[in-house]
Amino acid sequence: MKTASLYWRNCSTKTSPNKFIQEAYMKEKKSVFGAVDLLHGPILPALVTFMIPIFISYLFQQLYNAVDTALVGNLLGTSSLAAVGACASVFEFMVGFMMSLGNGFSIVVARAFGSQDEKRMKKAIAISIVIGLLTTLVFTVFSIAGMEWLLVLIDTPAEILGEAMAYIQVIGIGVIVMFLYNYASGILRSIGNSFMPLVFLVFSSLLNIVLDYAFMKWFGLGVAGAALATVVSQGASAVGCIGYILMKEKQLVPSAKDFVLDKELIQDLAGQGYSMAFMGSIVSVGSIILQSGINGLGTEIIAGHVAARKVYAIMNLPFMAMSMAVSTFVSQNKGCNQGKRILSAMKTAYIFDVVAAVGISALLWFTAPSLIHLISGSDSAVIIGNGSRFLYIVGPFYAVLGVLIQTRFALQGIGSKILPLFSSVIECVGKILFTFFLIPLFGYEAVIWCEPVIWCVMTVELLISFYTNSYIRETMKASTTRQ
Repeated sequence: MKTASLYWRNCSTKTSPNKFIQEAYMKEKKSVFGAVDLLHGPILPALVTFMIPIFISYLFQQLYNAVDTALVGNLLGTSSLAAVGACASVFEFMVGFMMSLGNGFSIVVARAFGSQDEKRMKKAIAISIVIGLLTTLVFTVFSIAGMEWLLVLIDTPAEILGEAMAYIQVIGIGVIVMFLYNYASGILRSIGNSFMPLVFLVFSSLLNIVLDYAFMKWFGLGVAGAALATVVSQGASAVGCIGYILMKEKQLVPSAKDFVLDKELIQDLAGQGYSMAFMGSIVSVGSIILQSGINGLGTEIIAGHVAARKVYAIMNLPFMAMSMAVSTFVSQNKGCNQGKRILSAMKTAYIFDVVAAVGISALLWFTAPSLIHLISGSDSAVIIGNGSRFLYIVGPFYAVLGVLIQTRFALQGIGSKILPLFSSVIECVGKILFTFFLIPLFGYEAVIWCEPVIWCVMTVELLISFYTNSYIRETMKASTTRQ
């Protein structure tokens, strides 16, 4: 671990550096790829430096997702685009579950890293690999046996059901590679390396664009080709990331003795990993139900909405990148018992959220119609008009969403599992209420306002949960006493 000594010097824990750390330090002198000290020095530069590679990684992920959508719309037509959009919530559910599971595991790894516990860190990596692979197997089986039933359940129009099935089944079968990449990149970030995951993702993003065109245009695979391109390119980034760990970060590679039944650690990993995964899945269940309401509004509205969601996802990237930086920052500093530094980081992140939201809102005000047209490949007034209105309204609420995400990840970083999960229940219930009571009355207008209203409620709950957390409350009390 090339970054180990950089972080562990002068940590407030009483554990002294061991031989493993000393050896790591000698290696660190020769190469510092992606090394960012989150435990010492100015907070804003550390957070920004750490988040930039994550932001670029997320940007490339969203760009090649947008390329999928744009190529489907331009090469295959509105019907195929609607088919991809009709199963978008299912896609987000599967991928989000795996990503959240991996992120939860990496939080436990980051806390072990911050507390200088090499043995626990390696055991955490070993056990989480087993849990993750078993979980992906369940998703693969369901994708083969139960996916058509799910698509019918959410009222996917009959005329696009076949294409929707072709797309989402390929994604489901290949979900294992998505887990492997996100987990491997997650444990690299947990020790302060956010650079190398970016390198492999940039390569896979470019590969995805080439494969998209090849599979859909040259081989005539239709929407299944777009899904296959996504899986293959993600697999390439997974291989690259894992290969880098095996060759350059061997301290992160567990040995056979680390694959043990450690009850306490299994509970910690399962609690942190599955609480984050279920948090995402509860949200996705609400999104799937919401999608059923959208699917009943017609093909053009579906197409406009999926195009708008692609733009929304790209504009959300600065907040997601900062949340990952906050998660690692809080996890490491919690392990090192630096609560005051955590509080300062949260204030910094909140200011960032407001400033970024103002800039994004201004950008969307001038570019929304062009972006919807670009992604959808359509000149339809219904598609462009509805998609643009979605972006106009959502834009200012990015400030609320940013605070929501930072606070949720910070809670998870200090070890809270239930309260972030409760916020997801709020989101799920809210989407159900909008779907069954408001969308039938107000149509797509209710779809647009659904999430901004829910975000406001969730943010209040999360802020209360964070600042009343016992660790944070004690830190604030201690700071006040010293003053």
